Amino acid sequence: MKKPLALFIFLLIVTQLFAQPTPSEKMEDFMTNKAEGFNTAYDQRDLKTFNTLLSEYLSNYENLSAEEKGPYTYILNNIYYNLTCIYALSNDKKMAIMNLSKAIDAGYNDYRHVQSDTDLESIRNEKEFLELNRKLKATGDYLDILKRAHQYNPADSRPIPAFGYQPSDHANLTALREGFKLDSIAGQGSDVLKILNLLHWVHDLVPHDGMHGNPEVKNAMSMLEVCKKENRGLNCRGLSLVLNECYLALGIKSRIVTCLPKDSLKIDVDCHVINSVYSESLNKWLWIDPTFEAYVMNEKGELLSIEEVRERLVNDKPLILNPDANWNNQSQQTKEEYLENYMAKNLYMLECPVSSEYNMESAAEGKTYTYVRLLPLDYFAQDPHKEEEKRDKGNTTWVTYKTNNAGVFWER
Repeated sequence: MKKPLALFIFLLIVTQLFAQPTPSEKMEDFMTNKAEGFNTAYDQRDLKTFNTLLSEYLSNYENLSAEEKGPYTYILNNIYYNLTCIYALSNDKKMAIMNLSKAIDAGYNDYRHVQSDTDLESIRNEKEFLELNRKLKATGDYLDILKRAHQYNPADSRPIPAFGYQPSDHANLTALREGFKLDSIAGQGSDVLKILNLLHWVHDLVPHDGMHGNPEVKNAMSMLEVCKKENRGLNCRGLSLVLNECYLALGIKSRIVTCLPKDSLKIDVDCHVINSVYSESLNKWLWIDPTFEAYVMNEKGELLSIEEVRERLVNDKPLILNPDANWNNQSQQTKEEYLENYMAKNLYMLECPVSSEYNMESAAEGKTYTYVRLLPLDYFAQDPHKEEEKRDKGNTTWVTYKTNNAGVFWER
């Protein structure tokens, strides 16, 4: 079964236009105009067309800088994987295995998908396939990797800054609340109902658009205006930033949480950003994902936090995904694919901004951006405790504190 290329284009970043097309612009033009051709060629088992498109892709890819290649490498490994499927379906075992090896070398890492993909039946018992499968399991069995990374250190006393939440009477949050009539959207029910009503509203208001970066000014008022004016969407980070500010505007404490993979091979450029929202009535954080309109429950129907979902995945405890979880009101999500595969990969380590506030990630001259990252004990890069990166553009400073103490990270 092919891996749809459209799902992976969300990592691409729009570059600034110049008089002459840059290599990055040429690649983006190729993806805009010809990427769908890969899917058509797959459906028709058209090896000639597929390989012609691959040659053109590689020609553009090789002209990119090392930094620009990142997201396109992620797409390339899926192209090789889909080509593997076509050859396997054509019973050309040698070419199927050769392209599977290329896919893995380029970063293909979806072990779970390989185990269930009926396209690969013709090569599944081949010696070379079994060797590649063992190699893939070590880095791509995401649930197994997460289970091996379950341990934190509650005694870790390394200092981290205290988390803070901007009060709802801040002028910008007040303007957001009144401008979009958030009280009416949230309704008069419990805080949990308000949290879910705002989730549904943002999900339906702005589509997920992973092909492009977010607008330069990253606050809810500005991004919603740009999306309406340009008829565009936001990536997962942009959606979480908008929803985060809506919660803060109603006095509901919320953080954006960047969910990251282990990526020991340094090939996985994908992560996912969701919200951790505090319910006063439940006295706990809640898992809220605007990209997939998703929240998670236990077998009793009780809403769970990110921390609880991770623990339940590790210990094989029941998890229930809300039945209307979806991508852009088009693709329904399943617990198996969303939680046990995609999020199992991205729950390895977690990162939050120290201060949750309006406009917190917009660029500003001389600004310092401070984050805390929660690491499991088996992560290969525990030190230094505090990382500081100076960036010439905008004279900004990016500070990241590391901790193994989940209790401190998830303080109430």
